[in-house]
Amino acid sequence: MTQGGLGNLMKQAQKIQQDMKKAQEELKNLEVEGQAGGGLVKIVMTGKHEVRKVCIEDSLLEEDRDMLEDLVAAAINDASNKVEQLTKDQLSSLTGGLNLPAGLKIPF
Repeated sequence: MTQGGLGNLMKQAQKIQQDMKKAQEELKNLEVEGQAGGGLVKIVMTGKHEVRKVCIEDSLLEEDRDMLEDLVAAAINDASNKVEQLTKDQLSSLTGGLNLPAGLKIPF
């Protein structure tokens, strides 16, 4: 690799690092909704995995406690999985065009 090629690679890496920091900040403020039981339980979670809201359909309050607890856990897991997927998609789109040498990871 020539000196100019390495310099260009480092400039690309620095830009990607800046873009990733910006994307991570945006993801922190993102909110997703996880659901369980066909929408009977809904969870709103931020990109930082903080639960902001829990909505439980009134009919579930008269049901079995164990089932309600399972549905709340499932809705939280659904929201968490959505946050992880959005994060993965956002960050991978930033590095998609750069061919990094083996073993080099961003952010540094």
